[in-house]
Amino acid sequence: MEKNQNTRDGRNQSIWQKNVSMFSPDSAFDSTKTYDALIVGAGITGVTTALLLQKAGLHCVIAEAHNPGYGTTGGTTAHINTFADTTFSEVESAFSENSAKQFAISIQESVELIHALVETYEIDCDFEWKKGYVYAQTKDETEELDDILNSSIKAGVEVAVTNQVPVNVAFQKAIVFDRQAQFHPLKYIHALQTEFTKLGGVLIENTLIQDITSQNDVHTASSTSTQIKAKAVVYATHIPPGGVNVLHFRNAPYRSYVIAATLTNDDYPEGLVYDMQEPYHYFRTHVIDGQSYLIAGGHDHKTGHGDPKQSFLDLIEFTKKCYPVKEIFTRWSAQYYVPADGLPYIGSLPGASDGIYTATGFNGNGMILGTLSAMILSDLILQGESEYEELFDPARIKPIAGFTETIKENADVVARFIGDRFGLEKIDSVSKLPADSGDIVEYDGHKLAIYKDSNGDVQALDPVCTHTKCIVKWNNTEKSWDCPCHGARFDTDGTVQSGPARENLKKIALNILKEN
Repeated sequence: MEKNQNTRDGRNQSIWQKNVSMFSPDSAFDSTKTYDALIVGAGITGVTTALLLQKAGLHCVIAEAHNPGYGTTGGTTAHINTFADTTFSEVESAFSENSAKQFAISIQESVELIHALVETYEIDCDFEWKKGYVYAQTKDETEELDDILNSSIKAGVEVAVTNQVPVNVAFQKAIVFDRQAQFHPLKYIHALQTEFTKLGGVLIENTLIQDITSQNDVHTASSTSTQIKAKAVVYATHIPPGGVNVLHFRNAPYRSYVIAATLTNDDYPEGLVYDMQEPYHYFRTHVIDGQSYLIAGGHDHKTGHGDPKQSFLDLIEFTKKCYPVKEIFTRWSAQYYVPADGLPYIGSLPGASDGIYTATGFNGNGMILGTLSAMILSDLILQGESEYEELFDPARIKPIAGFTETIKENADVVARFIGDRFGLEKIDSVSKLPADSGDIVEYDGHKLAIYKDSNGDVQALDPVCTHTKCIVKWNNTEKSWDCPCHGARFDTDGTVQSGPARENLKKIALNILKEN
């Protein structure tokens, strides 16, 4: 069965949603059965993990709160790299020289697995090998670029200096990585879903897992409509949901902004392009229905902290300096989590029962690290071990590498938890709110999250995030309520769009408040 349109965790549509039908399998879920593994989440991490386990002979079920690709997989720019946002030099400094080499090897294996799956299943997902260019424009940027160059070579990654970069700006120095790639992320995961269900795997949509209990090595996951029993559970949810977990304090949520544009000429970049600014920008080209699009991203900021509308304006202005933009076809944003010590957390979920796993902290490298997570987690479930389990252990403690960042992020959380309860804008009437907008306001003595739709109808919510009680912020482009502490996001009616929150924001009846 197919649906006409994918949905994702924001009002804006990504380029990947253009003319792509969503595969919805007619797989039979059996609530009386104990499955070998339950995978919570149907993005690239969850679907790849499920397929690897199902291929190995296990019987698996995927539970997706919305639809496959609803989260970051449907909003990625789909760069496939042999290098990551955390440089090999940073990994060597924080961990060891061997760790940097191991990180490089694991990334390469992830890229090879994506290519192997595309080839094995003959997936029509626009997979293409590309060169990846990184350029520096200032003295300081050049020094940082030299560090990336030298540490990459030391880690065994193929890279070289180049004097040609497919971008219309001056630069001091540039390097090029060979055998990088790109693809259409939704076409890719939908094909993996198909293979998963062909092997007998089960996928159930619109099933938000709200709680998991464990007894006698069997885990029971509960949603509002059913219960799922499994011997192993994988949280492929970008950040573990539910109550406060140590990983919520070792990862910081960020939003990245993306546009898809047409150009006045055919000066589309043939390759993946990155600058060295902070935050950095990135470009590539993708052809959809015969039309070339420049995909540009950047101007990231912590979730719930910056101004999304301004981020888009800044990104568009910057892109126009680099390429002859004709029209902005679409724009969207996506979320990622920055780990405290630079490496993702992949393995057993700290504080949970044995047999419950997680994968988070991918930084801006979700396609490669999500695939790497599938490799590691499937090995842990099938064999009880992985060659990479120690390096990416979620329970690791790195005081030197991670302590400063963890303290900084947690101090910010405390500031939001306390400070956002004061200084809220007072509003005499909701009529002052523009249509299709929201704000945290004080109304009739109550602090409310108020949204007015395009028809003038008003929805009022309790602004306290149901995860750790921080005050949510209005996202003026995706039309969502975003938590500035741990990145939970809610629709205009308070429905959870993404975790770690499990419960919706409480609805408030305005007519009752007026009577008080």
